[in-house]
Amino acid sequence: MTSLPEGPPSLIGEDDRDTAVQRLQEAYAEGHISHGELDERLHQVLTARTRSEAASPLASLPEENAGTTATIAAAGGRIRRRDAWRVPRILKAESAFGRVHLDLSRAVIEHPVVDIELQLGTGRAKITVPRDAIVDVEDLRAGWKDSLYKARRRSRPGGPRIRISGTVGFGRLKIRHARRRGSIRHQDHLSVTSPSPLDR
Repeated sequence: MTSLPEGPPSLIGEDDRDTAVQRLQEAYAEGHISHGELDERLHQVLTARTRSEAASPLASLPEENAGTTATIAAAGGRIRRRDAWRVPRILKAESAFGRVHLDLSRAVIEHPVVDIELQLGTGRAKITVPRDAIVDVEDLRAGWKDSLYKARRRSRPGGPRIRISGTVGFGRLKIRHARRRGSIRHQDHLSVTSPSPLDR
């Protein structure tokens, strides 16, 4: 008897490819691979046609820690995190109508890079980051293009990088640097405002 032919290899989808790219970027940010290794492995993932080809560059990476990704969501009401809460590596905040307040000024931040992914509807949001944090908002999409954000001139070395991405609908987002630990009365800030539907 002749054996049945093996099925075709499983082709990689865009979601799987994006996940692999993100895993490599995290490994680089955490110091597990060098910049040269990152470039080489990213090329392998981006040119892979099957899942097995994309999994090969990830094989030698340490296992992902549990709890590195967290999602907080509410259709309405209020989402609030403050005081000494533990910030995950990736935090996803989703709110259709409610308010979101994420205060990282006293939080426990164990990762050199923290990604905050926002999906906001009509509610307002405020994010307070540590004084020495480096804020990246290049992937943040909002209807209001002008911003008042200015990078701090005197940031202490070693502060966490906070990458804020996602979509701000018709609400308003403020991103603030705490002036000092335990006090946020005087702050530098970024204000991103999307036009209200009533203004159109």
